[in-house]
Amino acid sequence: MTDRRWRELAPGTVLLDGFHALKHALRFGATVPLAVAADKAAALGLARRLAPDLAGPLAALLTETGEEGLRRLVPRPHPTGVAALAVPDPRPPAAAGRTAPVVLLDDPRHMGNIGAVIRLAAGMAAAGVLTTGTADPWHPAVLRAAAGLHYALPVSRAGLASLPAGPLFALDPDGRDIAAVRPVPGAVLAFGSERAGLSGEVRARAAELIALPMRPGVSSYNLATSVAMALYHWRTGATR
Repeated sequence: MTDRRWRELAPGTVLLDGFHALKHALRFGATVPLAVAADKAAALGLARRLAPDLAGPLAALLTETGEEGLRRLVPRPHPTGVAALAVPDPRPPAAAGRTAPVVLLDDPRHMGNIGAVIRLAAGMAAAGVLTTGTADPWHPAVLRAAAGLHYALPVSRAGLASLPAGPLFALDPDGRDIAAVRPVPGAVLAFGSERAGLSGEVRARAAELIALPMRPGVSSYNLATSVAMALYHWRTGATR
């Protein structure tokens, strides 16, 4: 199978890079027209150890390529020796009856950070991850960092005029301490870019600015860390 044939077999798809990305995508209902493994027996051994629920489907889905064959298909093969093509699913977060928060990344720039946010948002059962700006949340580097968990929740770009319903709380050092903020069901939690912070447009739309606790002298948290802290507060605070 050549690189050209790989693309022709599944046009309009995105790359799932590695066993864990494929595992998560399948678990959450992704359409995967093609999956390959450098060593199929080794990949199925991983499945039996780490995802026994998928051992059968993967046995039917995977095509063995050998190490050299995989390198021709994928520029930087994942250490697990597995790759797949999947149909993207950029669903918008549901507006009606939503109780979980939506994460809004305001003009993020670092692909790895976007992927890390998607991964933790999936684990915390957020209602979705939206991004503004030029970064593509379905970029291969984002998919790799998210380990295929794009399919566990809606992930898409959004304009500020098309945000889902719900009060917008924007994370900002000048805001009110998050510990004093009671979580509101169906909120949108906005986080600024790694360098520029929140845009003026998001600030203006915010129902409230809220701040994470931070030791004096520390300038900022990593974006994914900030999102994790806020989602944890929203999840645990709502049950108190």
